[in-house]
Amino acid sequence: MNAKSILEEIRPLGLESYKKVMMNHGVREPFFGVKIEHLKKIQKRIKVDYQLALELYDTGNYDAMYLAGLIADDARMTKKDLERWVAKAYCGALVGSTVAWVAAGSPHGRAIAREWIDSPKELVASAGWATLTSWVSITDDAELDLAELKGLLLRVQKEIHQAPDEVRTKMNGFVICVGCYVAELTKTALQVGEKIGVVTVDMGNTECKVPSVVEYIRKVEKRGTIGKKRASAKC
Repeated sequence: MNAKSILEEIRPLGLESYKKVMMNHGVREPFFGVKIEHLKKIQKRIKVDYQLALELYDTGNYDAMYLAGLIADDARMTKKDLERWVAKAYCGALVGSTVAWVAAGSPHGRAIAREWIDSPKELVASAGWATLTSWVSITDDAELDLAELKGLLLRVQKEIHQAPDEVRTKMNGFVICVGCYVAELTKTALQVGEKIGVVTVDMGNTECKVPSVVEYIRKVEKRGTIGKKRASAKC
C-alpha cells in the first residue's frame, strides 16, 4: 500500500458539493472532496503508518493530507517532519487539525508550539496556538506548567484583537481549551474571556462563527465535564 493506491481509492469518493464547502474554508486543488467519515474508514483499516502518512501528506492533495494526520505515528514524528508539515499547510483547516493534532501527540508538542506562536507567518503562528490547544486537551495536569499557561492566557488577552484572523481564531480556542480542560485555570480563562469579549474574524463565505469563551466554558461547567481530558486530539 502506498500513497498512489490510496489516492486511487479515495478519488471516486469525492463529492462536488462537499468540494464547494471546503473551498469556502480555504481548501484548494488538488483534492477530491472526500467526507471525513470515509477517510475514517480507511484510518480504521490502516490504523497507524508513519511512512505512508509522510507520503500522503507530501502529495499536496488535501484529502490525502487530512488522512495523513489520522494515520500518522505521532510518537515517531521528528521535529523536521513537523516543520515540513507546517510549511506545507496552506489553510486554517490543515494547521488547526492535521498539523496541530500530530504535533501535539509528538514528543515535540509543547516546545515546537512555543516556537511557532512567535512566528511572523500567520499560519505557522496559528498552528502553534492550535497545537498548544490540542496538547493541553490530552496532557495530564501534573505534566502542565500552570504558571506558563496562565501567562499564555494573559498574552492572548493582550494580543488577540491585534492578531491576524487565523491567529485570533486559534487564540480564542486556546482560552476555551484551558478553561475546559484545566480546572485550576477555569476561573482565569473565564476572566480572560470576559475581558476579550467578542472576537470578530472574517470567516469568508461560510456560516462559521467564533465561539464565545465565557458561554462555551459555562456550558462545559453545566455538563460537569471541566477537567476531563481527551484520549486523543484527533477527531
